[in-house]
Amino acid sequence: MSDYVIDTDGLCLRYKGKLALDRLSLRLPRGGIHAFVGANGAGKSSLFRVLLGFEPPSAGSARVLGHDCRRLTPALRGRIGFVNEEHTLPGWMRVRELMRMQQRHYTQAGGGLWNDARYEEVLSHFNVLPDQRVVQLSRGERAGLNLALALAQGPELLILDEPTLGLDVVAKRAFLEAMLQASIDDGSTIVYCSHQMDEIERVADNLVILERGQLRYMSGPDDFCGRVQLWVVEFPFKAPELRDLPGVLQVQQLDGLTHVVTFDQQDGAGFEARLKLLGARRVQSMPLGLDRAVNAFLSHGHAGARRAA
Repeated sequence: MSDYVIDTDGLCLRYKGKLALDRLSLRLPRGGIHAFVGANGAGKSSLFRVLLGFEPPSAGSARVLGHDCRRLTPALRGRIGFVNEEHTLPGWMRVRELMRMQQRHYTQAGGGLWNDARYEEVLSHFNVLPDQRVVQLSRGERAGLNLALALAQGPELLILDEPTLGLDVVAKRAFLEAMLQASIDDGSTIVYCSHQMDEIERVADNLVILERGQLRYMSGPDDFCGRVQLWVVEFPFKAPELRDLPGVLQVQQLDGLTHVVTFDQQDGAGFEARLKLLGARRVQSMPLGLDRAVNAFLSHGHAGARRAA
């Protein structure tokens, strides 16, 4: 058994004439919840299509659960669960019929054992009745049904692509709690893609940042936030250009003060000294939450790409 649920090496994917994945090398260990973040077009969904065998790589290699993604057997697919943002399900089927179809499919495919108790437990949080047709369900109810079907197959790896998009607060909370419980009780490795930093702060063990098809950063969310710092600076005159200082991610002027976000400037005294040499009258530093830290990190990458172009 491979130590990694996902292992890519120099992975490239051209999609509709665009390089969606650009020599991506990524290794995700088994266990826990891995949150993928990045701007639209960063390559998250493209990576999932390759991992699930929907798209062959243009170059490089990709392995999931230790096996080449281009040669996934029905038994291997049975060990992987997938929930996408659209929660696409056959609207004409009743919930009970859909469950039985999925149960037969995964049992015959030779994947994990179907877990009726897990299915019923997850579905109980979403007020879904067995005789309802899928078309009658709200978006949140479809999301819950989709998650229940995915978790009931007992997946070793569960891939969730923007699963809470458009859900109300109650449905979102139920979805996240069911996902967390599956990670704890079943030992499933969960790959979770979201733009909602509050969700990621709550559930993620590992943060993976993609940008333009490349891996930009990977560590625990707390470790990442520990490397990002906000400096609030007062200059007695017009603020000098600060964007070229080492580690600066973002500079903003707010209410007459200069806000500077830095990365990997743990020597606070050294950075403060630079600011004072440039004429700063007052300097105050403070940590940042995950949302602003990630936004500053990604904004810096986009600004660098524009300058390079």
